[in-house]
Amino acid sequence: MTTEMGTALRRIQLGNALSAFGNGFTVPFLFVYVAQVRGLGAGTAGVVLSAFAVAALAVLPFTGRAIDRSGPLPVLLAGSVAAAFGAMGLGLATSAVAAVAASVVMGAGIAIMQPALATLIVWCSTPKTRSRAFATQFFLNNLGLGIGGLIGGLMVDTSRPGSFTVLFTVEATMFLVLAAVVASVRLPRATLRPGPAPTAEKPANGWRTLLADKAMVRLCVLGAVLFFACYGQFESGLAAFATQVTRISPSTLGIALAANTAMIVAAQFLILRTVERRRRSRVIAAVGALWAVAWLGAGASGLVHSAHAVATALLISTYAIFGLGEAMLSPTVAPLVADLAPPRLVGQYNSAFALVKQLALAVGPAVGGLLAGAGLYGAYITMLVACSLGITWLSLRLGRLLAPAQDCPAGRSSIVARGPARVPAAAGR
Repeated sequence: MTTEMGTALRRIQLGNALSAFGNGFTVPFLFVYVAQVRGLGAGTAGVVLSAFAVAALAVLPFTGRAIDRSGPLPVLLAGSVAAAFGAMGLGLATSAVAAVAASVVMGAGIAIMQPALATLIVWCSTPKTRSRAFATQFFLNNLGLGIGGLIGGLMVDTSRPGSFTVLFTVEATMFLVLAAVVASVRLPRATLRPGPAPTAEKPANGWRTLLADKAMVRLCVLGAVLFFACYGQFESGLAAFATQVTRISPSTLGIALAANTAMIVAAQFLILRTVERRRRSRVIAAVGALWAVAWLGAGASGLVHSAHAVATALLISTYAIFGLGEAMLSPTVAPLVADLAPPRLVGQYNSAFALVKQLALAVGPAVGGLLAGAGLYGAYITMLVACSLGITWLSLRLGRLLAPAQDCPAGRSSIVARGPARVPAAAGR
Protein backbone atom coordinates (compact mmCIF):
# COMPACT_ATOMS: atom_id res chain seq x y z
CA MET A 1 0.00 0.00 0.00
CA THR A 2 1.37 3.45 -0.95
CA THR A 3 1.74 6.31 1.53
CA GLU A 4 -0.99 8.19 -0.34
CA MET A 5 -3.39 5.27 0.04
CA GLY A 6 -2.53 4.82 3.70
CA THR A 7 -3.15 8.49 4.50
CA ALA A 8 -6.50 8.49 2.71
CA LEU A 9 -7.58 5.28 4.42
CA ARG A 10 -6.69 6.59 7.89
CA ARG A 11 -8.82 9.69 7.35
CA ILE A 12 -11.74 7.63 6.11
CA GLN A 13 -11.48 5.33 9.14
CA LEU A 14 -11.31 8.33 11.49
CA GLY A 15 -14.46 9.86 10.01
CA ASN A 16 -16.23 6.50 10.16
CA ALA A 17 -15.30 6.04 13.84
CA LEU A 18 -16.58 9.51 14.76
CA SER A 19 -19.90 8.95 12.99
CA ALA A 20 -20.30 5.60 14.79
CA PHE A 21 -19.56 7.37 18.07
CA GLY A 22 -22.33 9.89 17.35
CA ASN A 23 -24.71 7.14 16.27
CA GLY A 24 -24.14 5.36 19.58
CA PHE A 25 -25.61 8.34 21.44
CA THR A 26 -29.09 7.69 20.07
CA VAL A 27 -29.46 4.10 18.80
CA PRO A 28 -30.21 2.48 22.20
CA PHE A 29 -32.73 5.17 23.15
CA LEU A 30 -34.69 5.85 19.94
CA PHE A 31 -37.72 3.72 20.84
CA VAL A 32 -37.93 5.11 24.39
CA TYR A 33 -37.47 8.66 23.09
CA VAL A 34 -40.35 8.51 20.61
CA ALA A 35 -42.72 6.40 22.71
CA GLN A 36 -42.21 7.85 26.17
CA VAL A 37 -40.22 11.07 26.15
CA ARG A 38 -42.20 12.66 23.30
CA GLY A 39 -45.34 10.78 24.41
CA LEU A 40 -46.18 9.51 20.92
CA GLY A 41 -46.77 5.90 21.97
CA ALA A 42 -45.23 2.55 21.16
CA GLY A 43 -47.14 2.30 17.86
CA THR A 44 -45.63 5.52 16.55
CA ALA A 45 -42.19 4.43 17.74
CA GLY A 46 -42.58 1.22 15.74
CA VAL A 47 -43.58 3.21 12.66
CA VAL A 48 -40.54 5.47 13.09
CA LEU A 49 -38.21 2.47 13.20
CA SER A 50 -39.95 0.89 10.21
CA ALA A 51 -39.73 4.14 8.24
CA PHE A 52 -35.98 4.15 8.87
CA ALA A 53 -35.68 0.67 7.33
CA VAL A 54 -38.07 1.34 4.43
CA ALA A 55 -36.17 4.49 3.45
CA ALA A 56 -32.94 2.47 3.34
CA LEU A 57 -34.56 -0.16 1.11
CA ALA A 58 -35.89 2.57 -1.20
CA VAL A 59 -32.55 4.29 -1.88
CA LEU A 60 -30.10 1.38 -1.97
CA PRO A 61 -31.09 0.04 -5.44
CA PHE A 62 -30.00 3.39 -6.93
CA THR A 63 -27.01 4.14 -4.72
CA GLY A 64 -24.57 1.80 -6.46
CA ARG A 65 -25.19 3.37 -9.85
CA ALA A 66 -24.61 6.85 -8.39
CA ILE A 67 -21.34 5.70 -6.79
CA ASP A 68 -20.05 4.15 -10.00
CA ARG A 69 -20.99 7.20 -12.07
CA SER A 70 -19.97 10.04 -9.74
CA GLY A 71 -17.54 8.35 -7.37
CA PRO A 72 -18.06 7.48 -3.70
CA LEU A 73 -16.95 10.86 -2.29
CA PRO A 74 -19.89 13.03 -3.46
CA VAL A 75 -22.34 10.24 -2.63
CA LEU A 76 -20.92 9.93 0.88
CA LEU A 77 -21.07 13.69 1.39
CA ALA A 78 -24.73 13.76 0.31
CA GLY A 79 -25.57 10.86 2.61
CA SER A 80 -23.78 12.45 5.58
CA VAL A 81 -25.60 15.76 5.19
CA ALA A 82 -28.97 13.98 4.84
CA ALA A 83 -28.28 11.86 7.94
CA ALA A 84 -27.34 14.99 9.90
CA PHE A 85 -30.59 16.74 8.94
CA GLY A 86 -32.57 13.64 9.85
CA ALA A 87 -30.88 13.31 13.24
CA MET A 88 -31.48 16.96 14.06
CA GLY A 89 -35.09 16.63 12.93
CA LEU A 90 -35.63 13.69 15.27
CA GLY A 91 -34.15 15.63 18.16
CA LEU A 92 -36.64 18.46 17.60
CA ALA A 93 -39.68 16.39 16.57
CA THR A 94 -42.75 16.75 18.76
CA SER A 95 -45.34 15.19 16.42
CA ALA A 96 -45.67 11.79 14.79
CA VAL A 97 -45.46 13.26 11.28
CA ALA A 98 -42.24 15.13 12.08
CA ALA A 99 -40.66 12.07 13.71
CA VAL A 100 -41.50 9.77 10.78
CA ALA A 101 -40.28 12.31 8.21
CA ALA A 102 -36.99 12.80 10.06
CA SER A 103 -36.56 9.04 10.35
CA VAL A 104 -37.01 8.67 6.57
CA VAL A 105 -34.34 11.29 5.85
CA MET A 106 -31.93 9.85 8.38
CA GLY A 107 -32.49 6.26 7.23
CA ALA A 108 -31.90 7.19 3.60
CA GLY A 109 -28.74 9.13 4.49
CA ILE A 110 -27.19 6.32 6.52
CA ALA A 111 -28.10 3.76 3.85
CA ILE A 112 -26.34 5.85 1.20
CA MET A 113 -23.26 6.26 3.39
CA GLN A 114 -22.63 2.53 3.94
CA PRO A 115 -21.81 1.39 0.37
CA ALA A 116 -20.03 4.68 -0.34
CA LEU A 117 -17.75 4.11 2.66
CA ALA A 118 -17.17 0.51 1.63
CA THR A 119 -16.21 1.63 -1.89
CA LEU A 120 -13.78 4.21 -0.52
CA ILE A 121 -12.13 1.53 1.59
CA VAL A 122 -11.82 -0.67 -1.51
CA TRP A 123 -10.28 2.19 -3.48
CA CYS A 124 -7.77 2.92 -0.72
CA SER A 125 -6.63 -0.65 -0.13
CA THR A 126 -5.15 -3.55 -2.06
CA PRO A 127 -6.46 -7.13 -2.20
CA LYS A 128 -3.87 -8.14 0.41
CA THR A 129 -4.61 -5.27 2.82
CA ARG A 130 -8.38 -5.17 2.31
CA SER A 131 -9.24 -7.68 5.03
CA ARG A 132 -7.39 -5.65 7.65
CA ALA A 133 -9.01 -2.42 6.42
CA PHE A 134 -12.54 -3.80 6.78
CA ALA A 135 -11.70 -5.43 10.11
CA THR A 136 -10.50 -2.03 11.36
CA GLN A 137 -13.72 -0.41 10.17
CA PHE A 138 -15.83 -2.99 12.01
CA PHE A 139 -13.72 -2.66 15.17
CA LEU A 140 -14.01 1.14 15.16
CA ASN A 141 -17.75 0.95 14.48
CA ASN A 142 -18.35 -1.24 17.51
CA LEU A 143 -15.98 0.74 19.70
CA GLY A 144 -17.60 4.02 18.69
CA LEU A 145 -21.12 2.69 19.20
CA GLY A 146 -20.19 1.27 22.60
CA ILE A 147 -18.53 4.43 23.90
CA GLY A 148 -21.27 6.64 22.47
CA GLY A 149 -23.98 4.51 24.04
CA LEU A 150 -22.22 4.56 27.40
CA ILE A 151 -21.84 8.35 27.43
CA GLY A 152 -25.35 8.85 26.08
CA GLY A 153 -26.77 6.66 28.84
CA LEU A 154 -25.13 8.91 31.44
CA MET A 155 -26.57 12.05 29.83
CA VAL A 156 -30.22 11.11 29.22
CA ASP A 157 -33.08 11.91 31.53
CA THR A 158 -36.55 10.76 30.46
CA SER A 159 -38.11 13.63 32.37
CA ARG A 160 -36.16 16.19 30.29
CA PRO A 161 -36.75 15.99 26.50
CA GLY A 162 -33.97 18.53 26.09
CA SER A 163 -31.40 15.94 27.20
CA PHE A 164 -32.37 13.79 24.21
CA THR A 165 -32.18 16.80 21.90
CA VAL A 166 -28.56 17.16 22.99
CA LEU A 167 -27.89 13.53 22.04
CA PHE A 168 -29.35 13.98 18.56
CA THR A 169 -27.38 17.22 18.16
CA VAL A 170 -24.18 15.34 18.93
CA GLU A 171 -25.13 12.67 16.39
CA ALA A 172 -25.90 15.25 13.69
CA THR A 173 -22.61 17.00 14.39
CA MET A 174 -20.65 13.76 14.03
CA PHE A 175 -22.25 13.10 10.63
CA LEU A 176 -21.12 16.56 9.51
CA VAL A 177 -17.65 15.87 10.93
CA LEU A 178 -17.55 12.70 8.82
CA ALA A 179 -18.43 14.79 5.76
CA ALA A 180 -15.71 17.33 6.56
CA VAL A 181 -13.04 14.68 7.17
CA VAL A 182 -13.87 12.74 4.00
CA ALA A 183 -14.02 15.94 1.94
CA SER A 184 -10.36 16.51 2.84
CA VAL A 185 -9.30 13.09 1.52
CA ARG A 186 -7.09 13.04 -1.55
CA LEU A 187 -7.83 9.78 -3.29
CA PRO A 188 -4.85 7.83 -4.65
CA ARG A 189 -4.25 8.42 -8.35
CA ALA A 190 -4.60 4.70 -9.02
CA THR A 191 -8.29 4.88 -8.13
CA LEU A 192 -9.14 7.58 -10.66
CA ARG A 193 -11.00 6.18 -13.64
CA PRO A 194 -8.98 6.53 -16.87
CA GLY A 195 -11.74 7.59 -19.23
CA PRO A 196 -15.14 6.26 -20.28
CA ALA A 197 -16.02 2.70 -19.46
CA PRO A 198 -16.50 0.09 -22.16
CA THR A 199 -20.12 -0.49 -23.05
CA ALA A 200 -20.23 -3.85 -21.27
CA GLU A 201 -19.11 -2.24 -18.01
CA LYS A 202 -21.33 0.83 -17.94
CA PRO A 203 -23.00 1.34 -14.58
CA ALA A 204 -26.37 1.24 -16.36
CA ASN A 205 -25.79 -2.47 -16.89
CA GLY A 206 -24.70 -3.01 -13.30
CA TRP A 207 -27.69 -5.04 -12.15
CA ARG A 208 -27.60 -7.21 -15.26
CA THR A 209 -23.91 -7.92 -14.76
CA LEU A 210 -24.38 -8.65 -11.07
CA LEU A 211 -27.29 -11.03 -11.56
CA ALA A 212 -25.29 -12.95 -14.16
CA ASP A 213 -22.44 -13.38 -11.66
CA LYS A 214 -23.15 -16.76 -10.05
CA ALA A 215 -20.63 -16.27 -7.25
CA MET A 216 -22.03 -12.87 -6.27
CA VAL A 217 -25.62 -14.11 -6.37
CA ARG A 218 -24.66 -17.04 -4.15
CA LEU A 219 -22.80 -14.66 -1.79
CA CYS A 220 -25.94 -12.50 -1.55
CA VAL A 221 -28.04 -15.54 -0.62
CA LEU A 222 -25.43 -16.47 1.96
CA GLY A 223 -25.41 -12.90 3.29
CA ALA A 224 -29.19 -12.91 3.66
CA VAL A 225 -29.03 -16.03 5.83
CA LEU A 226 -26.09 -14.62 7.82
CA PHE A 227 -27.83 -11.38 8.73
CA PHE A 228 -31.19 -13.07 9.32
CA ALA A 229 -29.70 -15.62 11.72
CA CYS A 230 -27.67 -13.17 13.81
CA TYR A 231 -28.22 -9.41 13.63
CA GLY A 232 -31.87 -9.80 12.71
CA GLN A 233 -32.56 -11.60 16.02
CA PHE A 234 -30.74 -9.49 18.61
CA GLU A 235 -33.53 -6.98 19.20
CA SER A 236 -36.50 -9.31 18.70
CA GLY A 237 -36.57 -13.09 19.02
CA LEU A 238 -33.37 -13.57 21.01
CA ALA A 239 -34.21 -10.78 23.44
CA ALA A 240 -37.70 -12.22 23.92
CA PHE A 241 -36.32 -15.73 24.43
CA ALA A 242 -33.79 -14.45 26.98
CA THR A 243 -36.35 -12.60 29.09
CA GLN A 244 -39.35 -14.94 28.76
CA VAL A 245 -37.81 -18.42 28.54
CA THR A 246 -34.37 -18.12 30.14
CA ARG A 247 -36.01 -15.56 32.47
CA ILE A 248 -33.10 -13.20 32.86
CA SER A 249 -33.71 -9.58 33.82
CA PRO A 250 -33.41 -6.71 31.32
CA SER A 251 -30.27 -5.53 33.13
CA THR A 252 -28.68 -8.95 32.60
CA LEU A 253 -29.65 -8.74 28.93
CA GLY A 254 -27.68 -5.51 28.82
CA ILE A 255 -24.67 -7.37 30.23
CA ALA A 256 -25.08 -10.01 27.50
CA LEU A 257 -25.07 -7.32 24.81
CA ALA A 258 -21.98 -5.79 26.41
CA ALA A 259 -20.32 -9.23 26.28
CA ASN A 260 -21.01 -9.33 22.55
CA THR A 261 -19.33 -5.96 21.99
CA ALA A 262 -16.45 -6.80 24.34
CA MET A 263 -15.75 -10.02 22.45
CA ILE A 264 -15.62 -8.15 19.13
CA VAL A 265 -13.27 -5.49 20.50
CA ALA A 266 -11.03 -8.03 22.24
CA ALA A 267 -10.90 -10.66 19.50
CA GLN A 268 -10.87 -8.62 16.29
CA PHE A 269 -7.14 -8.17 15.86
CA LEU A 270 -6.14 -11.27 17.80
CA ILE A 271 -7.75 -13.51 15.20
CA LEU A 272 -7.20 -11.30 12.16
CA ARG A 273 -3.84 -12.77 11.10
CA THR A 274 -5.24 -16.29 11.33
CA VAL A 275 -8.45 -15.44 9.49
CA GLU A 276 -6.90 -13.48 6.64
CA ARG A 277 -4.60 -16.37 5.70
CA ARG A 278 -7.42 -18.89 5.49
CA ARG A 279 -9.90 -19.50 2.70
CA ARG A 280 -12.69 -16.99 3.13
CA SER A 281 -15.34 -19.58 2.27
CA ARG A 282 -14.07 -21.87 5.02
CA VAL A 283 -13.94 -19.04 7.56
CA ILE A 284 -17.61 -18.29 6.85
CA ALA A 285 -18.36 -22.01 7.12
CA ALA A 286 -16.69 -22.06 10.54
CA VAL A 287 -18.83 -19.08 11.61
CA GLY A 288 -21.97 -21.02 10.68
CA ALA A 289 -20.88 -23.94 12.85
CA LEU A 290 -19.99 -21.56 15.68
CA TRP A 291 -23.38 -19.87 15.54
CA ALA A 292 -25.13 -23.25 15.55
CA VAL A 293 -23.36 -23.91 18.87
CA ALA A 294 -24.45 -20.46 20.09
CA TRP A 295 -28.12 -21.14 19.29
CA LEU A 296 -27.93 -24.55 20.96
CA GLY A 297 -26.50 -22.79 24.02
CA ALA A 298 -29.41 -20.36 23.98
CA GLY A 299 -31.87 -23.26 23.78
CA ALA A 300 -30.12 -25.01 26.66
CA SER A 301 -30.38 -21.85 28.78
CA GLY A 302 -34.15 -22.02 28.41
CA LEU A 303 -34.23 -25.66 29.49
CA VAL A 304 -32.25 -25.01 32.70
CA HIS A 305 -33.78 -21.64 33.61
CA SER A 306 -34.47 -22.88 37.13
CA ALA A 307 -30.69 -23.05 37.68
CA HIS A 308 -30.44 -19.29 37.31
CA ALA A 309 -26.64 -18.95 37.38
CA VAL A 310 -26.12 -21.68 34.77
CA ALA A 311 -28.86 -20.32 32.50
CA THR A 312 -27.45 -16.80 32.74
CA ALA A 313 -23.93 -18.00 31.94
CA LEU A 314 -25.20 -19.92 28.91
CA LEU A 315 -27.13 -16.92 27.61
CA ILE A 316 -24.22 -14.51 28.04
CA SER A 317 -21.95 -17.05 26.34
CA THR A 318 -24.38 -17.13 23.41
CA TYR A 319 -23.94 -13.41 22.84
CA ALA A 320 -20.16 -13.67 23.24
CA ILE A 321 -19.95 -16.50 20.69
CA PHE A 322 -21.95 -14.41 18.24
CA GLY A 323 -19.38 -11.64 18.76
CA LEU A 324 -16.53 -14.01 17.94
CA GLY A 325 -18.30 -14.99 14.72
CA GLU A 326 -18.84 -11.34 13.81
CA ALA A 327 -15.12 -10.64 14.33
CA MET A 328 -14.34 -13.50 11.93
CA LEU A 329 -16.77 -12.19 9.31
CA SER A 330 -15.66 -8.55 9.21
CA PRO A 331 -12.34 -9.23 7.42
CA THR A 332 -13.97 -11.85 5.22
CA VAL A 333 -17.33 -10.95 3.67
CA ALA A 334 -16.92 -7.27 2.68
CA PRO A 335 -13.49 -7.84 1.04
CA LEU A 336 -14.96 -10.78 -0.85
CA VAL A 337 -17.72 -8.56 -2.26
CA ALA A 338 -15.04 -6.12 -3.43
CA ASP A 339 -12.88 -8.81 -5.02
CA LEU A 340 -15.85 -10.25 -6.91
CA ALA A 341 -16.78 -6.87 -8.38
CA PRO A 342 -15.56 -5.69 -11.79
CA PRO A 343 -13.48 -2.51 -11.23
CA ARG A 344 -16.19 -0.15 -12.52
CA LEU A 345 -19.03 -1.79 -10.58
CA VAL A 346 -17.62 -1.81 -7.05
CA GLY A 347 -20.29 0.62 -5.89
CA GLN A 348 -23.04 -1.47 -7.48
CA TYR A 349 -21.84 -4.65 -5.79
CA ASN A 350 -21.46 -2.96 -2.40
CA SER A 351 -24.92 -1.42 -2.66
CA ALA A 352 -26.50 -4.72 -3.69
CA PHE A 353 -24.98 -6.49 -0.72
CA ALA A 354 -26.09 -3.65 1.59
CA LEU A 355 -29.61 -4.06 0.18
CA VAL A 356 -29.55 -7.78 0.97
CA LYS A 357 -28.38 -6.98 4.50
CA GLN A 358 -31.14 -4.42 4.99
CA LEU A 359 -33.80 -6.86 3.76
CA ALA A 360 -32.56 -9.52 6.18
CA LEU A 361 -32.56 -6.99 9.03
CA ALA A 362 -36.17 -6.14 8.19
CA VAL A 363 -37.40 -9.73 7.84
CA GLY A 364 -35.39 -11.16 10.77
CA PRO A 365 -37.05 -9.19 13.58
CA ALA A 366 -40.49 -9.72 12.03
CA VAL A 367 -40.09 -13.52 11.92
CA GLY A 368 -38.46 -13.64 15.34
CA GLY A 369 -41.14 -11.44 16.84
CA LEU A 370 -43.97 -13.53 15.36
CA LEU A 371 -42.55 -16.81 16.67
CA ALA A 372 -41.84 -15.26 20.07
CA GLY A 373 -45.32 -13.76 20.23
CA ALA A 374 -46.83 -17.16 19.48
CA GLY A 375 -44.66 -18.82 22.12
CA LEU A 376 -43.05 -21.15 19.52
CA TYR A 377 -39.62 -20.97 21.08
CA GLY A 378 -38.69 -24.58 20.26
CA ALA A 379 -39.41 -23.99 16.58
CA TYR A 380 -37.55 -20.68 16.81
CA ILE A 381 -34.31 -22.23 18.10
CA THR A 382 -34.59 -25.15 15.67
CA MET A 383 -35.01 -22.76 12.73
CA LEU A 384 -31.94 -20.75 13.65
CA VAL A 385 -29.75 -23.80 14.25
CA ALA A 386 -30.79 -24.94 10.76
CA CYS A 387 -30.00 -21.48 9.34
CA SER A 388 -26.55 -21.58 10.94
CA LEU A 389 -25.81 -24.99 9.46
CA GLY A 390 -27.14 -23.64 6.16
CA ILE A 391 -24.49 -20.90 6.36
CA THR A 392 -21.81 -23.59 6.54
CA TRP A 393 -23.24 -25.49 3.58
CA LEU A 394 -23.74 -22.37 1.41
CA SER A 395 -20.24 -21.06 2.09
CA LEU A 396 -18.59 -24.35 1.15
CA ARG A 397 -20.61 -24.36 -2.06
CA LEU A 398 -19.54 -20.76 -2.73
CA GLY A 399 -15.88 -21.72 -2.34
CA ARG A 400 -16.13 -23.88 -5.46
CA LEU A 401 -16.84 -20.79 -7.57
CA LEU A 402 -13.96 -18.65 -6.25
CA ALA A 403 -10.48 -18.25 -7.66
CA PRO A 404 -7.56 -18.50 -5.18
CA ALA A 405 -7.01 -14.72 -5.27
CA GLN A 406 -10.64 -14.20 -4.22
CA ASP A 407 -10.94 -16.97 -1.65
CA CYS A 408 -7.57 -16.37 0.01
CA PRO A 409 -5.71 -13.34 -1.41
CA ALA A 410 -3.19 -13.24 1.46
CA GLY A 411 -2.62 -17.00 1.47
CA ARG A 412 0.07 -19.13 -0.10
CA SER A 413 0.25 -19.38 -3.86
CA SER A 414 0.06 -23.14 -3.55
CA ILE A 415 -3.67 -22.98 -2.82
CA VAL A 416 -5.51 -24.53 -5.74
CA ALA A 417 -9.05 -23.47 -6.59
CA ARG A 418 -11.74 -26.10 -6.58
CA GLY A 419 -14.00 -25.99 -9.59
CA PRO A 420 -13.84 -23.48 -12.45
CA ALA A 421 -11.50 -20.58 -11.70
CA ARG A 422 -12.87 -17.05 -11.93
CA VAL A 423 -10.75 -14.10 -12.99
CA PRO A 424 -10.19 -11.93 -9.89
CA ALA A 425 -11.72 -8.76 -11.28
CA ALA A 426 -10.45 -6.43 -8.55
CA ALA A 427 -7.05 -7.99 -8.09
CA GLY A 428 -5.28 -5.69 -10.51
CA ARG A 429 -6.49 -2.44 -9.00
